Amino acid sequence: MPFVASPAVAGPKLQTAFSGASLRFPPPLPTARRARWNRHNSHFSRMSVLMMVKPAIQFIQGTDEQTIPDVRLTKSRDGTNGVAIFSFEQPSVFDSSSELGDITGFYMIDEEGVLQSVDVSAKFVNGKPARIEAKYVMRTPRDWDRFMRFMERYSQANGLQFVKNK
Repeated sequence: MPFVASPAVAGPKLQTAFSGASLRFPPPLPTARRARWNRHNSHFSRMSVLMMVKPAIQFIQGTDEQTIPDVRLTKSRDGTNGVAIFSFEQPSVFDSSSELGDITGFYMIDEEGVLQSVDVSAKFVNGKPARIEAKYVMRTPRDWDRFMRFMERYSQANGLQFVKNK
C-alpha cells in the first residue's frame, strides 16, 4: 500500500496544498526484515506479485508482432498432442528486422510465461518477404491446455474469434 489517508496510521506527515488534510505513510519495513524469511514472519511467504502482461507474439525478442495471424489447430483423436500453425500475411517484423536483428524464433508471451518454437518459415513473392508461418507443437494434454490459455488471452486482447471447421 503506497499511502494511507488516515490519521490512525503512524508514519511521517505530509501536508497537502488542497485542503490542509494530512497524509500519513506507514513506516517502511526494515531492509533486513524484507529480505529475510523464517517461520516467525511466514506471512511474507503468502505475498505474491501478479504481473499483468498483454499477450503478445514476437519473432524478435522484445518486439511485438503487430499483424494478427490466421491460426489453424489440429489435435489427435486421443487428445494427447496437437499442432498450431500461425500464418502472418505481411508481418510487421519484416519492417523492423533490418534495424533490430534477425528472426530468432516464435515467442508467445503472456502472464504465465513464454511458449516458443523455432519452426518458423518465411514465404517470398518476387524476391520480397510476403508471409511467415510458424508451427507450435503440443506433445501433451498439459501443453495443449497451456496453449489454449494463451490463445484465450491473445484472442481477447486482439478481438479474435474461434471458428470450428465442420
